[in-house]
Amino acid sequence: MITPTLDSRKHTVLEAIVDCYNRTAEPVSSQKIVRDYDMGLSAATLRNTMADLEELGYLTSKVIASTSTA
Repeated sequence: MITPTLDSRKHTVLEAIVDCYNRTAEPVSSQKIVRDYDMGLSAATLRNTMADLEELGYLTSKVIASTSTA
């Protein structure tokens, strides 16, 4: 399998996510990366980059749906 080459932004974001996960062993949110790493990216840009990394197979996402009752 050929691994796609990552551009600079994707590579930097992936490194931050791996670093954060290795330190906390918890899922990593875009908000956490914005708060803890000085990348100069907005949370929305980070989410888009994370989605790209997921499409490329570098990340998986664990979405937990919640419901509320009245």
